[in-house]
Amino acid sequence: MLRLEDFLRMCVEKQGSDVHFKTDAGKIYLRIHGDLELVEGVETYSNEQFTKALYVLLNDHQIERFQKELELDFALEIEGVARFRGNAYQQRGYVQAAFRVIPYEIQSMEELHLPEACYDFIDRPRGLVLVTGPAGSGKSTTLAAMIDRINRQQPLHIVTVEDPIEFVHADAKALINQRELDVDTNSFANALKYVLRQDPDVILVGEMRDLETIHLAITAAETGHLVFGTLHTVDAIQTVDRIVDVFPTFQQQQIRMQLSVNLVGVLSQTLVKRSDNRGRIAAFETLVATSAVRNLVRENKTYQIGSMIQTGARQKMHTLDQSLARLVEQGLVRHDEARSRAKDPGEFDRLVALAQGKSAHSKDKAHHSGDSSDDDGDTQDKSKAKGVRGQPFRPAFKKESY
Repeated sequence: MLRLEDFLRMCVEKQGSDVHFKTDAGKIYLRIHGDLELVEGVETYSNEQFTKALYVLLNDHQIERFQKELELDFALEIEGVARFRGNAYQQRGYVQAAFRVIPYEIQSMEELHLPEACYDFIDRPRGLVLVTGPAGSGKSTTLAAMIDRINRQQPLHIVTVEDPIEFVHADAKALINQRELDVDTNSFANALKYVLRQDPDVILVGEMRDLETIHLAITAAETGHLVFGTLHTVDAIQTVDRIVDVFPTFQQQQIRMQLSVNLVGVLSQTLVKRSDNRGRIAAFETLVATSAVRNLVRENKTYQIGSMIQTGARQKMHTLDQSLARLVEQGLVRHDEARSRAKDPGEFDRLVALAQGKSAHSKDKAHHSGDSSDDDGDTQDKSKAKGVRGQPFRPAFKKESY
């Protein structure tokens, strides 16, 4: 029988992202490019065998906690292969687990095709940057790339609070400390409460789960730090509303004020299958906190932010549908796949048609420009007869009848 580590290694070799052990059915699944695939032709685990194999990967404290709470988040490393984020849980009395692959190598911002606005976000001295999206949309990968860029280029102190630690950063130009929940700190709120005494410049909050964590993250941004955080929201408007709605009614106007002052930007993303079947690529919605956007947040007019993003290309903003249409235009994603992820399929179709129309027009224009070169001699003769173009009636020029 293969060990758990062998199935994790198999997932990495097949360029998968997740492994699922389902002991009640005796099945093992790999998620490859977004789709679950059953692993066939291998001997699987009984509940007792799987529990024993899982406990080999955990320490005594983790085993005790799992037996008590029946839930456990943990990190695992197979040397020379990859790191993994694991979650053990119980289902109908059976112990099961899911593992997410976390590569050793941190991809660069250029390799991930992150929006231009992200380069501005990481250069800001203070404020709140939010990376959002559904589970499994690549938020951790995006944040790791941004933190890695800061680490390599700026002499700063970076502190991360994660559950568990996923991408491991080595000190480069910056000093970086990574703290793991239940190992290095008891809660996100506790870590954020004391991080201000640790002389940080940049703070990463792995997940803004509750009122206290969100409030402390906004406070950290307000006290002059650049704070990165994640939320499971699907777009910029929902992100702002979610933060405000977490707080009781009497406190919401104060939070709107704080958020309007400290928000730097929101990056919402989703993953789409590539047309060449070489994995998935991210599509983004980007909100930059301009003065107009800050006013809308402060005045509780977030419903107008959508139109602000649509027309904000000059400020490096764009909607998810615009990003998807661009990926289709570049040939990176199939039309039907992108359309299935669009917020407004009708608007997405309009944007694709517009891009195709521009492309056809530019080709047609290039074709005719070649023909027009043959008429240069005639044009020169006409210019001699009529004088300076656009000035046929100037003095010393004979007026013609029209």
